[in-house]
Amino acid sequence: MSLLVMGTVALDDIQTSHGMKRDLLGGSASHFTMSASLFTDVHIAGVVGKDFPARHLRLLKSKSADISSLQIKDGKTFHWVGEYDARDWNSAVTRSTELGVLQGYEPRVTKEQSRMKDVFLANDDPDAQTQLLNQMTCPEFVGLDSMNLWIKIKKESLVRLIKRVDLFVANDGEAKMLTGEGNLIRAAKALRKLGPKYVVVKKGEHGVLFYSDETMFSFPAFPVEKVIDPTGAGDTFAGGLMGYLARTRKRTPAHFRKACLYATVCSSFNVQGFGVAATSKLTMEDVRQRFAQFKTFIHS
Repeated sequence: MSLLVMGTVALDDIQTSHGMKRDLLGGSASHFTMSASLFTDVHIAGVVGKDFPARHLRLLKSKSADISSLQIKDGKTFHWVGEYDARDWNSAVTRSTELGVLQGYEPRVTKEQSRMKDVFLANDDPDAQTQLLNQMTCPEFVGLDSMNLWIKIKKESLVRLIKRVDLFVANDGEAKMLTGEGNLIRAAKALRKLGPKYVVVKKGEHGVLFYSDETMFSFPAFPVEKVIDPTGAGDTFAGGLMGYLARTRKRTPAHFRKACLYATVCSSFNVQGFGVAATSKLTMEDVRQRFAQFKTFIHS
């Protein structure tokens, strides 16, 4: 099966205690694709500028990603500059953001893509996400991610969109901010009442919480001793989650458990390199080996 993701494809400049890297391949759709493509074929809807490096396009294609709906416009690619303090890997300090061609972006997909069953709306403007969803003719499973910026400035649009999706993914701060609840379980229940059948709350280095009417469970993060760059870890998690679900085509509690385990493992590789340095080289065998280690860790 195939999976359509709409999200940002960006250039990142990132500073951590391990150094500074410029013009890295970044963006929610890029990180998502690195892990989702291990499980299924990925189609990307997004926009970049004429300045977008050809090497990044080649990398996306090397992951067997269909980029026919990745628009290339006159202007500059969305560019983010951020910095992390090693004492708090969960919070990035944004030094600058240049939206570039992302401003006014209107997603378009091919006729074949509009009939795809599995769709993920990675972090982006909720109005653009809605435009993409409106083009889908018969989606069966739609996932959605967002961020605190959109909760602040486009909450009404976001809430309307949440009502239309099957799965909502948020980090712990976003879940609390959106619902006004200080407790994560209450926040997850409040998100469920907004419409999505399934809610995943990402807790960074503290793992993940899953909630539905049928089941609730929580896993820790895979222990990583040396974190290089956590940028995109949440998007990588979402890619592993949706990729596994698209591959199996099953939505039982057991399958969601396994999907969250795979997603957690994929995101653990992400933090071990700048940008997509670690995940772009990832193989399914690497994931299976760490998956086995993780199961031993959480069951021992």
